[in-house]
Amino acid sequence: MNISILDGVAFATFIVAWCGYTFVADHSRWGQGNLITTVHTLRRRWMEEAVRRDNRIGDTNLLGNLMRSVTFFTSTTIFILGGLLAVLGAADRARDILLDLPFAAHTSKVFWELKIMLLLVSFTYAFFKLTWSVRQFNYCCIVLGATPPADGDPAELTAAADQAARLANLAGDNFNAGLRAYYFALAALCWFVHPGLFMAASIWVVLVLYRREFRSHTRRVLLGED
Repeated sequence: MNISILDGVAFATFIVAWCGYTFVADHSRWGQGNLITTVHTLRRRWMEEAVRRDNRIGDTNLLGNLMRSVTFFTSTTIFILGGLLAVLGAADRARDILLDLPFAAHTSKVFWELKIMLLLVSFTYAFFKLTWSVRQFNYCCIVLGATPPADGDPAELTAAADQAARLANLAGDNFNAGLRAYYFALAALCWFVHPGLFMAASIWVVLVLYRREFRSHTRRVLLGED
């Protein structure tokens, strides 16, 4: 198995980029004020308003639309995983076809299969995050459906709004993690071409995510800064 130093460095860059960005954006003080935390605040405000409404059909419809978006990516991930398993099952033929391309990196069969396994792991991670997001949105709908009428006990309404907001935020976070896995899986595809391109793609994905979550026009609009 001909794994070069550059391959090792590229793979390490990929892992550090994915795990490092996830930590900074989701679990550190540097992530405060990004697009994700901004939407957290808006979801909480949404649920606080929802429990004050007598008719919450519109709110459940909105949650249904969000669930359909997550379900679309979940179904897509299943097809991708099936395709990758098929490629892994016909590894020799698929590798020969890929090696006929002028830009493809020439590697051993075992190393080539490891690259496919990296894609499988990435999309499997995305699948679990996306399916958990669907379930959490379901739980949010249940909490909203169990909420007392708008003229009910204020303490119960406040507690229901808090529960629904927390569930919606958890669902949104898992959806975001699933989408992030797609970004990094695209970077992993570049490993089939060249480890240097794989490394550059991993860094590029981090820059794209940082731009969108910390410096985007969308974030400024949501914060009322633009």
